[in-house]
Amino acid sequence: MLGYPIKLTPDDNDTFLVTCPALPEVTTFGKTQEEIQHAATSAIEEAIAARISYGEALPPLVPPGRAGRSSRFVKLPALTALKAQLYIVLRESGVTRAELARRLGWHREQVDRLFRLDHASRLDRLEAAFKALQRELDVRLCDAAE
Repeated sequence: MLGYPIKLTPDDNDTFLVTCPALPEVTTFGKTQEEIQHAATSAIEEAIAARISYGEALPPLVPPGRAGRSSRFVKLPALTALKAQLYIVLRESGVTRAELARRLGWHREQVDRLFRLDHASRLDRLEAAFKALQRELDVRLCDAAE
């Protein structure tokens, strides 16, 4: 799974301030590990959605092992990670959404939904979009402890 490292700073009211160095706009808080993970995931997804909406760059997502030993890490939901990766690849390739729609033979609205985090895009649609950008999905299953 892919995601981003987060930083925890103890607050004076028994909570932790949660920030994400890769996404400076992410600021949230939590008291327990569960609250911290949930709040950080939600805040990161909001930041990704906003950046996609405004056409801004996304920092590369990283696998947990590359976050550093001392870093805490937020694993993004698979669909969020795929949509973020698709957006990054689209920007890097210099292809517009309109051009991607032409390559796929789809309506522009169908392509736009691929980049909306609140839309449950089908995996075969995402796979087709990656293929149109000369990329291939490689799915891997690992132990939960990994």
